[in-house]
Amino acid sequence: MRSSRELTTMAERPDLIDARLHVAGRVATLELNRDDVRNELTGTNLTKDIVRTVEWINSDRSISVLVLTGAGSAFSSGGNVKQMAAGEGIFGGDVYEVQERYRLGIQRIALAMNGLEVPSIAAVNGPAIGAGFDLACMCDLRLASEKAKLGATFINVGIIPGDGGAWFLQKLLGYQRAAELTLRGRVINAVEALELGLVLEVVAPESLLARARELAEELASKPPQALRLTKRALKVAQRSNNLPDFLDLCAVFQGMCHNTADHHEAVTAFLEKRKPEFSGR
Repeated sequence: MRSSRELTTMAERPDLIDARLHVAGRVATLELNRDDVRNELTGTNLTKDIVRTVEWINSDRSISVLVLTGAGSAFSSGGNVKQMAAGEGIFGGDVYEVQERYRLGIQRIALAMNGLEVPSIAAVNGPAIGAGFDLACMCDLRLASEKAKLGATFINVGIIPGDGGAWFLQKLLGYQRAAELTLRGRVINAVEALELGLVLEVVAPESLLARARELAEELASKPPQALRLTKRALKVAQRSNNLPDFLDLCAVFQGMCHNTADHHEAVTAFLEKRKPEFSGR
C-alpha cells in the first residue's frame, strides 16, 4: 500500500491508444506503436498519447526522464500524405477549419513537449520525417540509429512546418543551417546529423534503446527536484533576453535547491566519498 506521501507525488498512468508506455525506476519510455502507418502523427491517436504522457509526467514526481522512440522501422513519418492529397482529416476544410485542426491537433505536441518538466531523449530508430523529425527536435537530447533518416521535408509537398518545427530547429542549429535544411527539404542520414550536432551519438540499431535507457538512467540518478528545476532554467534561458531577470529566477531556484533534503544528502555523500541516495525531497 502506498504511503500518503507517495499518493501525492504519483499520478495514475494515462490510458494510451496508439503508444505503449514502459516505466523502469524513474525512467519512462514512450513507444509510438503504429508501425502499420510508420508511426504517422496526423491520422492516428499518437498526438493525444504524447500529450497525455507529458501531462502525466509533469504531475508524477516519481518520473525523472522520458525516452521517446518508435516501434518498427520508423521513428515517425510525420503527416499522412495520402490524406493531404485527398484533403481529409487535419488537412481538410477551409482556411479556418484547417488552422483550427492544427491548433487543436498536432500543435499540441509542440506545446506539450516544450512544457515537459523532465529531460527527454529521442531514440531515433529509423526515418524521422516532417513532423516526425520535428518531434525528435522537440526532445532535449537525440540518439540516432545507423538506419535513421531525418528531414524537414514539408516544402517538398508544398507546405510549411505547421507544427512549430522551424522554431525548434533554429534553436538547435542556428538560423542558417536550419534555413538550409528546411528550405531545401533535404533528408540527411545519421552520420550527417551527428556532424551537424543534431544528434549526440549514432548507435547500432540493436543497441539504440539500451543506450538511450542507459543515458536516461544516468540523468535519473540525479536529485529529482534539482533535475526538474535545471530543465526549467534551461527552457527559460532559451526565451529570455534579459540577464538580470534570468539571474533573479536562478536565485529563487537555487534557494529552493538549498532547502531540499537531496541537496544535503548530495554534499554529505560527496564529503563522505560515497554514492548518494536521493529521496526526491
